[in-house]
Formats: sequence, C-alpha cells, structure tokens
Amino acid sequence: MSSGRTVLFLEDDKDLQSLVCTFLREKGYRVESARTAAEALALLAHVPVDAAIVDGLLPGMTGADFIRELRKTHPELPVLFASAFWKDLKSHEMLTRQLGVARIIHKPYRPEELLVWVGQLFAPAVPPPPPREALEEVEAVGDDLAASLAALNAEYGARLREKVGGLEALLGRVRAGEAGAMEEAYTVVHKLHGTAGSYGFAEVSAAAGRLEELLKPGRSGGAVDWAAAEEAFRELATLASVPVKAGAAVAKPAPVLPAEGVLLVVDEDAAVLAEAERLGRAHVVRVLTARTADEARAVARRQWVDGVLIHMHLGGELGGLEAAHALRAEEGLSLLPLAFMGVGSALEDRVAAAHAGASLFLPRPFTSQDFTAAAERMVAARRPERSRVLVVDDDPEAITALTRALASDRIEVVGISDSHGLMEALAEHRPDLLLLDVQMPGPSGFDLCRILRSTPEWQELPVLLITAHLGLEFRLAAFQAGADDYLSKPVLREELRARVQARLERARLSRERAERDALTGLLLRRPFIDGVRARLAESQRQGRPLALCFLDVDHFKRVNDQYGHLAGDRVLTRLGRLLGARFRREDVRGRWGGEEFVVALLGETAESAKEILTRTAAELAGMTFEGDAGEAFHITFSAGIAVSPGDGDTVETLLKIADTRLYRAKANGRNRIET
Repeated sequence: MSSGRTVLFLEDDKDLQSLVCTFLREKGYRVESARTAAEALALLAHVPVDAAIVDGLLPGMTGADFIRELRKTHPELPVLFASAFWKDLKSHEMLTRQLGVARIIHKPYRPEELLVWVGQLFAPAVPPPPPREALEEVEAVGDDLAASLAALNAEYGARLREKVGGLEALLGRVRAGEAGAMEEAYTVVHKLHGTAGSYGFAEVSAAAGRLEELLKPGRSGGAVDWAAAEEAFRELATLASVPVKAGAAVAKPAPVLPAEGVLLVVDEDAAVLAEAERLGRAHVVRVLTARTADEARAVARRQWVDGVLIHMHLGGELGGLEAAHALRAEEGLSLLPLAFMGVGSALEDRVAAAHAGASLFLPRPFTSQDFTAAAERMVAARRPERSRVLVVDDDPEAITALTRALASDRIEVVGISDSHGLMEALAEHRPDLLLLDVQMPGPSGFDLCRILRSTPEWQELPVLLITAHLGLEFRLAAFQAGADDYLSKPVLREELRARVQARLERARLSRERAERDALTGLLLRRPFIDGVRARLAESQRQGRPLALCFLDVDHFKRVNDQYGHLAGDRVLTRLGRLLGARFRREDVRGRWGGEEFVVALLGETAESAKEILTRTAAELAGMTFEGDAGEAFHITFSAGIAVSPGDGDTVETLLKIADTRLYRAKANGRNRIET
C-alpha cells in the first residue's frame, strides 16, 4: 500500500474519528481530521490533501452540501461519502454523477472496508460507461456446454493478439508522456488479468497480472521499471500469439422427461415389485420393475429413469451393489440417484450402500411413507427446478465468461453491465443467486450488497462477490457488507460452479422447508401469491393472458366422516402429487388451505384453462382411493377460473373472482368448472 498520502476525514463523531484515524495511520496514511464543514474548509485552504472522507450528516449542513462547496475549489479531489441514509440507487446516481463522489459507503462500516476503498481513491477516475442493454439470456443444455465454451475460448483467443497490439500502442503513448495513456493501458491490462483466466487462458492471465503490478506505480505518478515491464509485455505477447482452436463436439439432444416421476425397482420377489407398482399408482409415480441386474440395465437403456430402488441382497450376497455399479456404468447414468432396501439395518450394509453412492436405505418390506419419501427425493435430485443466476459486472466479456461457465440445463444465467439497473433486474428476473463484481462504476458490490440486505424482499438472496482483492481487509469488508461468499479473479470455472451450486442447493432446501406444504408438496399461500405476482407481471409485459384457477375437493367432509381422516389425507396428498406432476414448469401450483387448491396458468385463456383442468379432473375421477377400512371410493373436484386482463389485473382481484366462480360451480351441482 502507498504511504505518505494525506486524507481529510470529516466526521463529527469523536469516537469514530479516533478509530478511523488510528487505523488509517497504522496503514501508512497521513490523516487530517475535522468535525465541522467550516473546520474542513479552513484546513483545505492551507493543507494539501489527496482525498477526503465526508460524513453524510454534519453539524449545520449535509455532507452533500459540503461537497458542493468543496467542488468550487477542489473539483477533482477524490471523495468517499459515508452515510447511514443515502442507500437508494437514485441517491447513488446523484452523488456519483453530479457531485463526483468516487464511492459511497454505508454506516455502520468497519475500518477494513473503508481501507479497501481508500486504496482505490488514488487511481485516476475512470468515467462510467454509458448504460448498456442487458446481455441476452443464455441457455446451454448438457453436453452443448463444453462445445460452446471451447468455441467462445477460441473466439476470445483469436482477439487476444489484437488486444495485445492495442496495448503495445498504449504503452508507447505512455513512454511518450501522453496524459491519460497510463490509465488506459492499466485498464486494458487489468481486464486481461481478470478475464483471460475465466476463458481458460491461465498463462495469459498470470502474465497480465505481472505486467499490471509493474505498471501500478505509474498510475499515481511513481516510477515504472520499464525494463521489467517490457520483458513482461513480451512474455504476454508471446503467450497471446499462440493460436487456439475450438474443440469439436457433437451435441446430444436433451432427454424428454415424462410428466410423472419414473422409479425403477429391482427385486427378485414378485410381491415386493407388485407392492411398489401399487404404491406408485397411489402417489402418481410410474414404477418400472426388474428382477435382475441385466433386466435393470435394459430398462434404463430404453427410457428415462429418475431413480433406482434396489434390493441390497439381490440374487445373493450383496448382489444389489453389483447391480448398482452396473447401472452407474451406463452412459449418462453416472449420477443416477440410488436407494437400497434390506432386512434389518446392519451397519455393514449401510456403509456398503453409502459407498456405492446410495442416498437412502429403506427397510424391506417398505412402508408407503418410506416409498413415497424415497421416490420424491430421487425425482427431485434427478430433475431439479432450474435455478436463475444474475451476474452484475461492467465488463461484458466477464459477463459472457461467467454465463458460459455456469449456464446448463439446471442453471439459467442473466447478465447486466450497469449496476444502477440492479433493482429493476431483480424484479424482472427473480434470481436465486447474485454474482456481483466489487469494483464497478457507480455503486460498488459492497454498496449493492448493503442495499439488498436492507430490502426485506432480498435479504435472504445468496450473494457472491467477485474481486481482484485477496487481502484480509477485503474479506472482512465483504462479509460485513452481507455477502455470503467471494471469488477471486481470475475465476476458476470448476470453483465457480462448485460454489454457486452449493449455495443454490442450500437456498433451495431452505426455501422448500419454508414454502412447501408438507402433505401435498405444493406451495403454501404466501409463496404461491408471490409466484403468481411474478407471473402476472410477466404476462403483462408480454401481453399474454394468465388464468388463475381455484379448485375444491367435492364433499371432502363426507370423505373424512365416512372413510376416515387418514383417507382424507391420502386424497389431498394424491391430488397434490397430480397437480405437481402435471402442467408446465412456469405454471404455479399451491395449496390454499384445507381441501382448496390454486393453479396459475401462464398464457392460457379461459377456454384453454378449462380444457386443461377438465383433463386433470377426469384423471382424478378415474383414480380409486382406499378408506381406512379398505373400502374403495372415488372423488371429484369443482373449480372456478378467472383470467387476466379481462377479469382484472391484480392477484387479489383474480382470486376473488375465481373464488366466486368456484362457489357457483358447487351451487350448480359440483364436479364442474366455471369460467
């Protein structure tokens, strides 16, 4: 860190003044302190300073008013603005663009965070780029990802020689003493250091990093070791001149997933297989059966399987383990979810099952609850809901590299390059995780993270910061700002994927517990309403209809009274599974309460929504349920449908109208759908 720099610290809190001044002086800075605007202006009249830290609320005036006065005599002085109040993005824009504030930090802050930004103040200011349109969403599926990444790497590699050629010209202008050329050259080298590694050019990134360190003193007017810099540049140019070709890959079509979960049960006992088939029918899970390992492999080759339940002692001593290894050896099944079943719970069997990759061990014979839980867990693991990641970075190439590294059939990535548009992007895309570059024009990653943590809607959103800083002060500042994790540039693709996927999975599990009804697996009322609001906003932007449907099980009280409350629970569970297995991923399904359910169908009219529900009603009516005493019975449901925009443009209005039509359906004889 540079020493000898003088910083003005304008803060009327004596305790904070003492803490910050002591900390900055220990880090090599000279600090001049003032408690009022008048003291600060008098000090500036006879003491030269290199930067200022200004509190947002001063005795007699605001920090913003002081900066307006300051700009009359010190128009270029770098300023940090510290406040507990200026947290919205409009204030950020006013302070940074109109008053020339270099960075806004929020109280309470720690000295470590302050130190990070003080260190950045002494570089010549880089004007913020004009707002760019958000990058197009990228959707890459399965094996296409490797080919796409290879093609992108080759494209980036083909431009490296041009980039380095431009850098050579910039360095020549620096040697000639041209004003501003050093900052331009440093910016190019800094981006090469941070981005080349993300594209797979680790050696280029390392060479650019060495050159960056050599140029750094020149940014603040210091001496540059040009002999070493020229040698580092020659190394960079040599590495950048190596041709790179994209590897060829044959794309495979994505598998077509059945609407219901598919479970393969492998057991030599016909009675066990028959029971599994019966339970599958009861819980809307398709059960395939096999008696041997060879039969199981043949089934898995023919069609999609979400998971496999295998008898541990298939055909003899631990034959199930061999069957599991054979299935996992099949192409595309290396991560197939596995569960074993066996008599008793011997520790040796459980250890062997875990070693084979099984996530569950069931008793044999299994209960309905055991079977259902295993099926749900394996289906969820094999076909998880697609997560969405939002990337905010002012470098479009960095956004593209991060997008290509993460995008898959399980993760959708959206990128924006203007940090001022974050809140609008959050409202539009509803991400499951946020990747933030720390150092950007306008609000920094720290600033944005603090804003999110003060916004109730986004307080729980996982946030990962991306930075070139590695020091202790940065790490402390990152966590104090509310970040969940951080990654250092250049970002390694494998580490990026591992950290993002771990955070997404943890967030998904937490969300499931908080948002899902335990009996039916559907959304509870509050998260359902939140989901419908997002779909309604999407339908209004796109000019598409949205159908909201209220469903109610007919004569449900009679079911409980005549067949038992456990039978009633089985009805609700099965209907919940049916609703969860049908419709599309973008449709929203929930349990409203009791025997009432709600479904929102994006893009559907009253006629098409009624046809969809009619098919669901017919499927439910064809199911046979079993009472607590073993008697068979059937059920139906009634429904009411409201459609936006014709019936209203708010969730509350649509719910009220759909509920009214549901009661009309019941009054007109039940087992019908009213629009």
